[in-house]
Amino acid sequence: MEQSPDESVDALRRAVLRSWRDSPTRFTEDTHAEHDLRVGAYRDRVFVELAQNAADAAALAGAPGRLRVRVVDGELRVANTGAPLDRRGIAALASLRASGKPSGHQADGDAAPGVTVGRFGVGFAAVLAVTSEPRIVSRTGGVAFSEARTRQEWDADEVPVLRLPWALPADEPPVPDGFDTEVRLPMRAGAQAAQEYVAAVEREAADVLVMLPWLVEIDVEGRLWRRHDDGAEVVLTDPDGGRTRWLTQRGQGCTWAVPIGEDGRPRPLGEDVLHTPTPTDERLSLPARLLTTAVPMEPSRRRVLASADSPDVVRALRAAAEAYPGLVRALPAEHRLALVPRPHFPVSDVDGVLRDLVVERLAEDDWLPSATSGLLPGRRARVLDVDAPHLVALLADVVPGLVAAPLCGRDAVRAAEIASARGIGIGELVEAVGGIERPPAWWRDLYTELLAVVDRAEVELDELGALPVPLADGRTWPGARGVLLVEAGDAALGTDLAALDIPGLHVAHPEAVHPLLRRLGAVEAGPAELLRAPAVVEAIARSVDDTMAGLDVTALVESVLTWVSAAGRAPGLGALALPTASGRRRADELVLPDSALLEVLHPDAVGDDDAPLDVLDAETARRWDREVLLACGVRDTFTVLGSEGPDAGPEPDDELSVPDLDLVADEAWPRAIRLLASQPDTWRVLTAPDHRLRDWLSAHALLAGRPPRHWRLPSATELAGLFDPVPDVGLPENLLALVGVRAELAVADTDPAHDAELLCARLADPQRTVSAGLVLRAHSALSAVPPDDVEPPDQVRTLAGTVCDADDAVVLDAPWLLAVWPADRLVAAADFADAPALADVLDLPLASDETDETDEITATVAADAGEGSFAAWSELPAIVEVADLLGIGVPAGGVVVHDELTVAGTPVPWWRDTSGDLHASDSPEGLARAFAWSANRWSDRVLVERLLDDPDPRAVLG
Repeated sequence: MEQSPDESVDALRRAVLRSWRDSPTRFTEDTHAEHDLRVGAYRDRVFVELAQNAADAAALAGAPGRLRVRVVDGELRVANTGAPLDRRGIAALASLRASGKPSGHQADGDAAPGVTVGRFGVGFAAVLAVTSEPRIVSRTGGVAFSEARTRQEWDADEVPVLRLPWALPADEPPVPDGFDTEVRLPMRAGAQAAQEYVAAVEREAADVLVMLPWLVEIDVEGRLWRRHDDGAEVVLTDPDGGRTRWLTQRGQGCTWAVPIGEDGRPRPLGEDVLHTPTPTDERLSLPARLLTTAVPMEPSRRRVLASADSPDVVRALRAAAEAYPGLVRALPAEHRLALVPRPHFPVSDVDGVLRDLVVERLAEDDWLPSATSGLLPGRRARVLDVDAPHLVALLADVVPGLVAAPLCGRDAVRAAEIASARGIGIGELVEAVGGIERPPAWWRDLYTELLAVVDRAEVELDELGALPVPLADGRTWPGARGVLLVEAGDAALGTDLAALDIPGLHVAHPEAVHPLLRRLGAVEAGPAELLRAPAVVEAIARSVDDTMAGLDVTALVESVLTWVSAAGRAPGLGALALPTASGRRRADELVLPDSALLEVLHPDAVGDDDAPLDVLDAETARRWDREVLLACGVRDTFTVLGSEGPDAGPEPDDELSVPDLDLVADEAWPRAIRLLASQPDTWRVLTAPDHRLRDWLSAHALLAGRPPRHWRLPSATELAGLFDPVPDVGLPENLLALVGVRAELAVADTDPAHDAELLCARLADPQRTVSAGLVLRAHSALSAVPPDDVEPPDQVRTLAGTVCDADDAVVLDAPWLLAVWPADRLVAAADFADAPALADVLDLPLASDETDETDEITATVAADAGEGSFAAWSELPAIVEVADLLGIGVPAGGVVVHDELTVAGTPVPWWRDTSGDLHASDSPEGLARAFAWSANRWSDRVLVERLLDDPDPRAVLG
């Protein structure tokens, strides 16, 4: 006959008491075991353990379970539906070491009825944290545990509460309607503690429903939390109507879950713990929650058994990792990267092993959406590193393994690289599209997307330098720099550029023209840009050679002239092959048929192939506007290099800025000069401060058969005798001066040596009558010329106005020497200070050197001078009076005064000997000159002489 529940309870209690009495050690073991469970393994897990038991009861009954929490008279009461308490359950509750539950429950919610995780096993010890008098009431009976009643049976300081079961009191209220079992826990700390616990239960309710799929409702004091399974999604509803959704993925012995928003966007977890399926102490950092029953755990279900890298644990974690890509695939494609574990240090050993396994699976399994079709494993995936979804669509069939939009951008690359995917940068993209054939419209769309990422500063413009451009001729060119952009039907171009067939001329297809190409160096192909395009410039440069090779350049010439008519001048146009009467020549070698230039050029300079210039074909000159032809370099008058002509550029230092002057006919120079003066450009050069053109003309132009420097202006009478007045050549005096006709006595700065030689030749011409003053000034001008480049003259002009051989002449460098040298051998400048330089230029000795070296003069100076008497200047009253009248300080030193002074037998008024002593005859003339030289007032010597004769102030003032 089967025992009643109460009889079963009594029998269990008696058996336990008998074991204690038979073996006191067993009592101690039970006491310690329960203590460890209460304060260690199951601390703070009352509600989770009771909810686990409720889920197991629902699983055993095969129907979703409900849980209700109430506080009644200070008791916490937790009721549930499902399989009621039976004898095996009571025995399990009183065993401390064993559960009365079958094994094999899976955390995926599909366990068969009766297959449970924790049905009234050791986990029930968690209630001891809040009570010492728990009771379980079921519709099939119940059981009570009591610390007080156990102490009555066994006298000890500490007793195990859950080892001695007791029958329920006779007045125990039945299970609430609609429920099968209720756990009743009188709270040690009273009703207030019960209410605080209820608040804690409310905080845990939602997580419990996620962890325990057999529970579908939790009622806490009338506030309901509900779970609803919608395929792979778990929907939780809170008492306020709020909904929380979790996406789940079932695997072998596990379930992965991640919260998602109403829009399907995942809300990755931060730090979490391993759930088995109740929470453990094993910290995890994956974006999703792992609920598993396959991982071997310690009996407390807080830590894994053994270690994280033990074979059994790794095997279970690997099985969980294999299910992870399924969870990722269940998300919308645009959100999948959110579940890739972010790199950081593992938060536990289990976390480190599991993260590595999950990342390995993401690298090997298909989960990333391909831009073409299907899925890609991380290891074969390429992610565009700019945030440009439309760009991904354009490149789908260009880049193998490209991940579909919107999984692109640098954040996406960083996430995907964790799963062994590789980013594709703009440089690789440009390389990938190189050489492919696509319609021009496709390229324009590509440019639109790339310009957007450039404007967002995701890409540097330089990275797109090699971006291909479809050309109008059907080719694709690598790089936009130098490519020309044309608008279809541009009438200003005057021709079909694609048909022009200019090698190297890269014209973009009109349908591909885009602002990005302009920013990459492409240029608008208007007439001005075409004229400056390197390929066009090169074609112009070789146009004459092409003509000589038999090629037809008519189309090129017509196009260029059309562009010039719209855009004006451009560099390199001078090389354009234009027609003449006998063929084609460079434009800058041609002269207009009616040009005034033809009137001044030498006949041999124009015409045949060997001539430097030719005449433009008359028909071409008639058809095209004169300014167009001039812009190409065709000559109408003299031009200026480096101005705004076709070959504009800096003028070389050694090249004349106005070409063709060397082609002027000798007799035509006056007309040529008038032509130069009539044009603004050449007039500007002619009057420029650098005088380059003026200096060239002064030496090379011809006026009446001679260069302008050989003539003087008619008004420059002070040069009479040295230079002849220029004949009447029909030029005004200002033009004559501009081209170098002399207006004053000066040596040309630009070619001083040549001009000095001309001046020497004129001075040495015995047929010329030159005034003495002009000779002195001319010699002073010559002294300023560097002597190295001057060819010394064979003959020189002397003080006597005569011309003598240079071998017989000396340069006067001191005034006292005039007395001993004949005037027809002396060459003098206006200032004695110029004498040494003049001697260098003329290659003549100085008179002082020649005098000192003449033994006769040196020997006779002292003898002829006699003894004389020395007088200091300050001791000569007449000198002191004259110095006062002139305001001259009386110099130091003095003079040796002689009654009569002769040098080499020649009477002289004064002398300075080789030792520097001054000698003077006792006369106003001698004393005046010696004093003026000593006082450095040589120019006042005549005045001093007059004052010595008559020291009257009127001689100074009048």
